[in-house]
Amino acid sequence: MKLDRTIRLEGDRDPNFARQVMAIPGCERLKDCIQCGTCSGVCPLSLYMDHGPRQVMALARAGFREEALRSRTLWLCASCYACTTECPRQIRITDILYELKQRAIREGLAPRTLPTPTLAREFAAMVSRRGRVTESELVMRLYWKTDWLAALGNWRLGLGLMKRGRFPLRPERAAGAAELRRMLEDRGEAEEGTKEVARS
Repeated sequence: MKLDRTIRLEGDRDPNFARQVMAIPGCERLKDCIQCGTCSGVCPLSLYMDHGPRQVMALARAGFREEALRSRTLWLCASCYACTTECPRQIRITDILYELKQRAIREGLAPRTLPTPTLAREFAAMVSRRGRVTESELVMRLYWKTDWLAALGNWRLGLGLMKRGRFPLRPERAAGAAELRRMLEDRGEAEEGTKEVARS
């Protein structure tokens, strides 16, 4: 029987992690968290999270990088901003969770059992390539990479959306897609593999 280690050691910490997160605009006030728990109290999904938002803030601030980035909390956040609006220290908690989410994807620490990281990756890649998202392609890519059998259970819904013109099969492209792509590349935010597509 495998036992999970629950004791955290000083050697598990990355002392620069909090500083790296706080360097991102919108995340500067991570250090101001007083651990009052208001964010966890108002979060409608905290019952399903492995760590409440308060705990994720504490982990990030203390430098427990891997535990913070592997938390399912990041992927269950519904972006309702209740935590942010109720925070007595005006900390942009949702923005900090977004930053942690992006780091988890970049560092390969996003949980493989949840479809949300795959959806986020495919969404960003599609926007990088064409400046727009084609819902039908996005859904097919999501099913293909997570649970392709689940697509069979939703074929009626997909067919109904196609009949109403809400699920186009033809890829959509934004007018300024090339400019957007160059801007993302300049910022180093273009998804891997899209640079070749952009030049073709």
